[in-house]
Amino acid sequence: MRVAIVTGAAGGMGRAITDRLLADGLQVVGVDIDGPALLTMAADRDGFVPEAVDLTDAEAIADLFDRVTTRSGGVDALVNNAGTCFMSDFPDIPAAELTRQMEINFHSAFHCCQQAVKAMAGRPGVRKIVNISSNGAYNFDVFDPPHYRASKAAMDTLTKDLARRYAREKIAVNSIAPAMTETPLFNVLTEDVLARAISAMPHGHAMQPDQIAAWVGFLISPAGDVSSGNIIILNQGRDVR
Repeated sequence: MRVAIVTGAAGGMGRAITDRLLADGLQVVGVDIDGPALLTMAADRDGFVPEAVDLTDAEAIADLFDRVTTRSGGVDALVNNAGTCFMSDFPDIPAAELTRQMEINFHSAFHCCQQAVKAMAGRPGVRKIVNISSNGAYNFDVFDPPHYRASKAAMDTLTKDLARRYAREKIAVNSIAPAMTETPLFNVLTEDVLARAISAMPHGHAMQPDQIAAWVGFLISPAGDVSSGNIIILNQGRDVR
């Protein structure tokens, strides 16, 4: 059985991605700092393995991949979905908030990729890394604060580097960069900011997590074998010029 690690698995997007990959026949190791939420998920999901891990801790990430490799023989797919958006605005962003933003959104993905390429060695077929980025890294008309944008842009540069670096080893690396998607991150926005952001979407509503999860499933499926190094922007055509 193919083994996928999904970070931020207990969040709205993480749950949708988990369910999609389980439906596609993968075993999913769900990683999140919220251990009780993971246990609740495990109660009604066959093939789901909960792992409560602080993804800002590089040693804890290394231990996680060691456990998964010992238990399952390796890893076939990694989805770096864990992330958040802190809303302090420039120039009044505290240094600690900048550090925390980069740790959660970028450092965690970087360290997971480091461990994943080792855990993928010797596994059959094309192995997959999918990074969940954001349309905010590219659209400067929207509200996203600069440290959030920077964390996602860094993730996308990592995507391209690893795609080139590991192409001959048959590790495909892509980013998905959604625009407004209905997840718990909506809760960090004021009502007026949220209303303006949704009204800017061409279809008049935010996208749903299962729609993004379907793209993740496609990239991890055999159909996605030939895609690597791409930043796939999902925004209902909002930014076409």
